[in-house]
Amino acid sequence: MNQFRLKRRTVLKGAGSIAIALPWLEIMDRGRRANAQTVTNPAKRFVTVYQPGGTVRANYTPTGTEAAPVLSTILAPLEPVKSKLLIVDGLDMKSAVGEQHQAGIIAWLTGSVQVTGKYSKDSGSIDQLLAPKLSMGKKFPSLQMAVRWATGKSKGLVSPINAANFEVGAPYNPIAPRLDPQQIFTDLFGSLMPGMPADATAVALMRKKSILDFVDKKYAALNLRLGAADKARLDDHLTKLRAVENSISIPTPTVTATCKQPVKVDTADYNPKSGLTSADDGSLKDTMSDAAIPKVGKFMTDMLVMALACDLTGVISLQWSDTEAKHTFPWLTLSEHHHFYQHDGGFKAAECAKIATWYSTQHLYLLQEMAKVDMGGHTLLDESVVFIGSELQDPPSHGKTNMPFLLAGNGGGLRTGRWIKYPAGTSHNGLLLALLNLFGDTRTSVGTSTYNVAALTNLK
Repeated sequence: MNQFRLKRRTVLKGAGSIAIALPWLEIMDRGRRANAQTVTNPAKRFVTVYQPGGTVRANYTPTGTEAAPVLSTILAPLEPVKSKLLIVDGLDMKSAVGEQHQAGIIAWLTGSVQVTGKYSKDSGSIDQLLAPKLSMGKKFPSLQMAVRWATGKSKGLVSPINAANFEVGAPYNPIAPRLDPQQIFTDLFGSLMPGMPADATAVALMRKKSILDFVDKKYAALNLRLGAADKARLDDHLTKLRAVENSISIPTPTVTATCKQPVKVDTADYNPKSGLTSADDGSLKDTMSDAAIPKVGKFMTDMLVMALACDLTGVISLQWSDTEAKHTFPWLTLSEHHHFYQHDGGFKAAECAKIATWYSTQHLYLLQEMAKVDMGGHTLLDESVVFIGSELQDPPSHGKTNMPFLLAGNGGGLRTGRWIKYPAGTSHNGLLLALLNLFGDTRTSVGTSTYNVAALTNLK
C-alpha cells in the first residue's frame, strides 16, 4: 500500500532560489484523516432580533426532549422552521445590573453591567465585536433598524432604555437604529433602482465624498484649538465620517437572481418619528402608525434579508420597539400599550402571551425568507446565525432568570432542531462567548468579568 504523504510546508524548488508553495492537498493529511474531526466553516452573517417585554413562561416553555421538542403555544408559529431553530433555556442574564429595563437591554448583547443612568460599563455589543471581520470590504460595517422605537420616556431619542447596540472601545457609545423605512430603502437599494443613469449615481457619490473631505479639513483646523478630551471626541467623529466616505466608494453589488431590490412598500401612514411626541405614560397614542407596524416590520425584514443576500453587510440588528413598547396593537385588537399589559395596568398574562405569539409569527417570516435565498447549494440561513432575545423574562417582576433565548440558522455548525436546557443559574455571558466562537472569534471573556463563564458547550 502506498504510504506516501506530503508535509504541509512542502515547496517545489526550481533553479536558483525559486520556490513555489503548494496549496493544501488531501495527500498531505493521508494517514491522519481517519482521526481528524470535521472542520466547520465559521458563520458568515450575524442577525440579532430584539423582542420587548420578555414572555409568559407558562405559555412559552416547550415539552418533549432535546432532540424532539414539542413547541408551546407561543412558539407554535415557528413549527415550519423548527429544524432550523435552537431553543435555549436555563440561562440567567446575571450581568443585567442596573435599572430594570435599561440594564436588561444593555446586557443582552454586551454581557456588561450598566453604568448608573448611562450605558454599557465594560464592553461593546457582540455584533460590533464581529462587524470588522464579517463586514470587511462590504458597504456597511453593520446595520441597525427599529420599528416603532423610543415610544415613551426617551421621547424619540437614543437612551439607555432603548439602546441594544454599542460601539467597541470605551465609553461604548450606543448606536441609534435607523427608523425611516423609506430612507433605509434608499440608502440600501437606491442605486439599484431601474432607470437611474449610471453617471447620475457617480456624480451623487462624488458630491457626498467631496463634502466629507471639506468637513474633514475644517475640523483639522479646529482641532488645534481643542483640549485633550474634545480632541478625542473629534477624532472619533472623523473616524466615523471617514468610514461613511469609504463605504461610498465601495461599488454597489450587481443585481442577480440572489441580489435584487425588495418590493418597495408605501409607508405614508407610518411616522418613524412618532416617539418625538410621545408621553411618559403612553397616554398619547399614534394609532395610525401603530396599525402600520406589521406592514413596516415586514418591509424592514425584506430589506434586512436582501441586504445580507446582496452582501451589503454581514451584521444586522432589528428591534421591534424599545423596552417600554408604549404603542398599541390594533391588529390584535389590543388598544393599550405593551407596557400596560406587562406592568402598568397589572400583569395581563393573556394579552402578553398574545403579543409574544404574534412576534413568533414575525420571526417565522424572517427565517423563512432567509431560507429562500439560494447561496449556491445552501441557503442564506444555513451560513448565518440569528439571535432572538429580550431584556427580561418575567414581565410583572422584571425577572431575568431562565431567559427566553432563541437561536436559528446553521452558521458555524450550529446544531438546530433542538431544545437545550443548561443548569439553572448559568450566566448568559457564556452564550455570548459561544456565539463569538461560532464566527471563529476565540476570545475567552466578554462583558463584566464578575459574570464571565466559559463558552457554553452543546451548541454544535
